[in-house]
Amino acid sequence: MKFAILAFLLTLIVTPSFATNTEKQKAMNDNPALTKTAIFAGGCFWCMQSELDAMKGVIKTVVGYTGGTIANPTYEQVSTGTTGHKEAIEVTYDPAQVTYVQLLDIFWSNVDPLDAGGQFCDRGSQYLAAIFTADDTERQLAEESKAKVQKRLGQPVATLIEPAKPFYAAEGYHQGYYKTNPLRYKMYATACGRKDRLGDVWGSTATPPTK
Repeated sequence: MKFAILAFLLTLIVTPSFATNTEKQKAMNDNPALTKTAIFAGGCFWCMQSELDAMKGVIKTVVGYTGGTIANPTYEQVSTGTTGHKEAIEVTYDPAQVTYVQLLDIFWSNVDPLDAGGQFCDRGSQYLAAIFTADDTERQLAEESKAKVQKRLGQPVATLIEPAKPFYAAEGYHQGYYKTNPLRYKMYATACGRKDRLGDVWGSTATPPTK
């Protein structure tokens, strides 16, 4: 769906070069044992990446696919909705600066947890919101946060909580898309109605969704 929205722009906008965050990357390389990873699916992975990259303590994000049974899937395969995979994001973070619970808050504030058919304008199982947990501790924290969200919204939460499966990085042109193609990204996010729907769900309050 997102490429259908953007197709008419492909020959109109010049793509800028992508600058990596060398400071965060150096921190990860210098202290790999001090970092942890978390995996979330929140619809279009372009949009989740822009929000998580901005969070203090997040060292690196990689968009990709997980949850299915096909190894090394392509975007075209996942887009059919038949692979079991979801568009997802793997977050490498410094737990001394940001906790898993804080990452969950960012996740919830950027998804529509009431949507059981996709996220925003993107429809299909490949766009379902989900939290992929690596162990019992993450699962408990995810379940607790989901219960708080359901209590706050007063409606059943459709967001899935599943055991983590192999994560496959997406093609290079998807990585950091909001940076490499800022105009296309902005037009997609606006046309998809993401901001308006998040406002409808969460309101204008600055308190985290799980508070």
